[in-house]
Amino acid sequence: MPSPPANADWPAFLGGKSRAAAENFSPPLKWAPDEGIGWQSELTGHGQSSPVIVGDRIYLTAVEGPMKNNNLVSCHNLVTGDLLWKKSFPSSLLVANNVYTSRAAPTPSADTSGVFAFFESGNLIALSPDGEVLWERDLIKDYGKFVGRFGLGGSIAQLNDQIFIVADNDGPSYIAGFDKKTGKTTWKTDRTSRISWSSPMMVNIEGKKQIVISSSGSVDGYDPANGKLLWSYDNVGGNTVPSTIDAGQGSFLVGASPGRNGEASEGAKESNLLMKIVSSDGSFTPKVVWKSTDATSSFGSPIIYKGHAYYTNRAGVLYCIDAGTGETKYTARLADSNWATPVGVGNHVFFFGKDGRTSIVEAGPKKEILNENRLWKSAGGGGPGGFAGEIQYGVAPTPNGFVVRTGTQLFLIGKP
Repeated sequence: MPSPPANADWPAFLGGKSRAAAENFSPPLKWAPDEGIGWQSELTGHGQSSPVIVGDRIYLTAVEGPMKNNNLVSCHNLVTGDLLWKKSFPSSLLVANNVYTSRAAPTPSADTSGVFAFFESGNLIALSPDGEVLWERDLIKDYGKFVGRFGLGGSIAQLNDQIFIVADNDGPSYIAGFDKKTGKTTWKTDRTSRISWSSPMMVNIEGKKQIVISSSGSVDGYDPANGKLLWSYDNVGGNTVPSTIDAGQGSFLVGASPGRNGEASEGAKESNLLMKIVSSDGSFTPKVVWKSTDATSSFGSPIIYKGHAYYTNRAGVLYCIDAGTGETKYTARLADSNWATPVGVGNHVFFFGKDGRTSIVEAGPKKEILNENRLWKSAGGGGPGGFAGEIQYGVAPTPNGFVVRTGTQLFLIGKP
């Protein structure tokens, strides 16, 4: 079995621990285009996934070609930013490459044995740390075509010798586990067809990990050993993008937001909440601890850090909520709306705004915005729907900084 990632690694979406937090890291609190940037590297193709880090290696995914003809997996050196290797794979599903569809949105996962990458084309690929192809799967060929206007966004989760993906779409939807070493399907559980871009998250419940998915009309818990549905909660709406965040003691945050044109607005009002899973006689029951009828979470997921929950809406308004009571402690307008999920580090919460500006707030109940740092000089986000230009899509903290990914560039803020 491969060695588990070290404490300084960030091996999966939101760090792989479903928390988006790194309490003991010490990143800089101030940077600018000409200050505090360790390195900058150009990327081939375009990608929306977050970087993942194991040891001194950063793994990324992207797509290229007018019909997203090729799926790309690359590896960069954490210290220098240098490209160590890049592999290209033909896509099994040709879809127009534009701002209206996902472009390598699922974040890969990694460990000491290598990296596991999943694409909206249904291609699932494992590579060694040196870029050797270990195995490939074509999930569209095996289980059916993904159907949806905007692609897929769910990232890979991992636990021990398995990886997990959720394929929620208008076609055949399912959650499945795969053996890391061979790529063989260990189990597959069908789900009702639905459109969603949220990710499966590993949440600790009663001393054991469960796969928890908040996705378009329900929140569900699965046994990672066999894919059995353990519990389900369906009194939610607008929960198509934010993923659940582990809040400890069998509880987790759920986020939701109305659509751009107000779709699912009533359901979303009831779906920004803290949920706890209670077990009795071998069965599990979801209980709502509190709801916030004011806060919503649009593109990034909410996080819980140092006793407070942080939600940001489509307009970039931050809601700081007491994690114990659900009381809103303050609201604040950030420099940008954020597509990347915020990260709690040290005594601060970092909000990486869409257009390259990062707002840093003091963790806690008092409103204190320390800095608003810009990563590049010109504002991005123009064009149709505000999706063109450079966008801060994903972040991975390091002990002394952050690795930040835009569609076409990779940055190190501070130091490794």
